[in-house]
Amino acid sequence: MQLDMHYYGTYVMARAAGLNRKTSEIIATASQFVDDNAEKESVNFRDGGEMNAEATAHHTLQIKNLDREDQRQIWVPFHFLPGNEGESFTEKLICQKNSLIARDMVRFNLSHLRESYALPLIGITAHVYADTFSHYGFSGISSRKNKIINDSFKFEEIDPDMEGYIRKKEALFKENYPNENIMVNIKSWFAEKMSGALGHAAAVTFPDRPFLQWSFKYEWAKQRCPLRDNPKVYLDACEKLHDMFRKVAEKQDLVEENSFKNFNSIRDIVSNVLRTQADQEGRIKAWKDVVLKGDIIGTGAEKIPPYKKNDWPNQRDNLKREKDSSVTTFLNIYQFYQAAAIHRVNVDRKSTRLNSRHSPLSRMPSSA
Repeated sequence: MQLDMHYYGTYVMARAAGLNRKTSEIIATASQFVDDNAEKESVNFRDGGEMNAEATAHHTLQIKNLDREDQRQIWVPFHFLPGNEGESFTEKLICQKNSLIARDMVRFNLSHLRESYALPLIGITAHVYADTFSHYGFSGISSRKNKIINDSFKFEEIDPDMEGYIRKKEALFKENYPNENIMVNIKSWFAEKMSGALGHAAAVTFPDRPFLQWSFKYEWAKQRCPLRDNPKVYLDACEKLHDMFRKVAEKQDLVEENSFKNFNSIRDIVSNVLRTQADQEGRIKAWKDVVLKGDIIGTGAEKIPPYKKNDWPNQRDNLKREKDSSVTTFLNIYQFYQAAAIHRVNVDRKSTRLNSRHSPLSRMPSSA
């Protein structure tokens, strides 16, 4: 998923679930920040304290994406939560919609609602949970199971101009993505050919476009995969997020109760937004417009606050001039790092418990 869902759609679902504007903004910001938080440099204070950065993303073309440890620490727990289905390690690492691990993750993270880092943790949870609906069928490691036959993509019920647009995006992405000739010599594990092997790189941004109905054929499969109906799957994701945020509203004094809308009463509105065939900016506009119209949030028309990409990184950078490490405690960036660390450790622990023989996160196959 992209900014239109991870921030704007998440904000709307939180508001419609009854959470107040400030709470919804923090949750939605944390959700999108998972994709933007590639910083690993810690902040050291003159009093001897240190704030450890907890990276949750790498930019798509970074060579660090090929690092087995970084895939385990970043791509797997934050973007491609293992579904823990199948027999082999590779199969267990493949992300599945609303998996048992995903539901356990939600329950665990909701148990931390009284902690200072609760809202960033809920935002991280929203990101990871939502991604299980868009990233299913792919894993967060370099695996042959992720590879797709290049000319096998088919689209249903798509505007010809939009198909032309996304085809151009596909060509540009593949032009810049590491190709079959890239070899990394740091470790023998890196010698595997990388093109299309990490996450949904072979499917470019198709899983992240809410309006797309599409299919393809994996290189390893004998048959074409079933139609991936993104509008239907994304609608299910929105309903699950709404339900999760409703649980937050029931347990926390963070509500604006009059804003609550039962999801069934807004289902058609949400579905229409998701089916908007547009680029990212157009899809964001669709969320903004429906909120301004006043039908999707109980309190009526309002504006969605824009995503402020640099606010939390600026908080971190400003700390470099501070002497006293205690100033970090109430900052969003510090609480986000706390939440990211707790989430990462918990996902690893849950994976170990749910798979009694092996943990998908504690051991990575040398050649998936």
